[in-house]
Amino acid sequence: MKFFATLTIVGLAVSSLFAALATAQTQPRYTVVDLGVFGSGDNSSANGINNRGWVVGSSNRAPGGPQVAFFWYGLTPFGAYPLISLGTLGGPGSAASGLNSLGEPVVTSSTVQADPNGESFCPGLAPKTQCLGAVWRRGKLSALPTLPGGNNAKAWWINDRGEVVGFSENGIRDETCAPGTPSQVLRFEAVVWDRSGAIHELSPFAGDTVSFAWMINSKGQAVGGSGSCSNTSIPAQNPAAARAVLWDSDGTPIDLGHLEGVPPGVYNLATSINERGEVVGFAQASDGTQHGFLWTPQTGMQDLGGFPGAVNGTGPPCCNTINNQGEIVGLSLDANFNETALIWQNPGWVDLNTLIPADSPWYLEAAQSVNDAGEITGFATLKSACSGGAGAMAWVNNQGDCPVIHAFVAIPR
Repeated sequence: MKFFATLTIVGLAVSSLFAALATAQTQPRYTVVDLGVFGSGDNSSANGINNRGWVVGSSNRAPGGPQVAFFWYGLTPFGAYPLISLGTLGGPGSAASGLNSLGEPVVTSSTVQADPNGESFCPGLAPKTQCLGAVWRRGKLSALPTLPGGNNAKAWWINDRGEVVGFSENGIRDETCAPGTPSQVLRFEAVVWDRSGAIHELSPFAGDTVSFAWMINSKGQAVGGSGSCSNTSIPAQNPAAARAVLWDSDGTPIDLGHLEGVPPGVYNLATSINERGEVVGFAQASDGTQHGFLWTPQTGMQDLGGFPGAVNGTGPPCCNTINNQGEIVGLSLDANFNETALIWQNPGWVDLNTLIPADSPWYLEAAQSVNDAGEITGFATLKSACSGGAGAMAWVNNQGDCPVIHAFVAIPR
């Protein structure tokens, strides 16, 4: 199963001149490292990379089997380290989405408990089963608490202070939730867990009823989405929100606005924030498609444009898709739900596959995280496994029939 996705964009932190210089540089080419899978599995996805080049994600152990969170410690002089299993909270599946420089991954995992309301908060891990956020420290996976009355929660990213961001159910029943998230009965709110594990609410924007947070920087600034339960759906399955939100370090929610020509409240979603406070995400564009955006305090929301052939989205997925140099990575989705990994090069998106060796056996589908060294991680399909064979270029037109999907790291060279 494919999880999450990611983008890269050029920043304006200290000044717009810095951004202009950054984008003017020649984009490096990349060497692709296959991270492999557990056992005889055929499917893995890398979701987060830290500045030490360590990666987290998930992999199955056998074709069609459940995903289990992994930690990858990078390369050795003799090759790549094997994937290390982070385990589960008792249920069949788990997925790691982020980690900090201390090497502390955050995980969302199914448990053995059936959801009392019949909800499928984590359908990709175990339908109608409780799932919880967790942190892996010193070789142990420990569950994080939910808000009072909530049964489920998800954890997405962790900063170097050990603060974890995500969202939790809050116990408030809402009959309007189902249009946004089928089977959902309870409202949910963005939360931050401090290093001790205590949970703290990040309130929805004024007038909204639900929210979720996807990433937090080391200043305690978090980003995500806010809206009503009818128009805001739970990540990672088809995430959507009425407004993109930045929670400042004091917890105050800030509406990041919308793209020109589009009414407010249609589709806006913040996915990543760097240490300079630059935010990237997705927003509805005037042509009806979803475009990536860059937001800074100085400029507001800027449209990063679409990618040729993309209809359902072009932009940076969650999380860590903009680094502190202003590089942005992401993906595009065409009418047939084929994905293409992208990197932002002013003035537009570039197919990451054009920047890797032409004889690579891999087609890069999604770029989901980028570190300050410009190393990019995500997932790719094995061309020769696609129906029609590599010679028929089937991986471009029929990626859905490619049974072998592996996590990768693209290293600048």
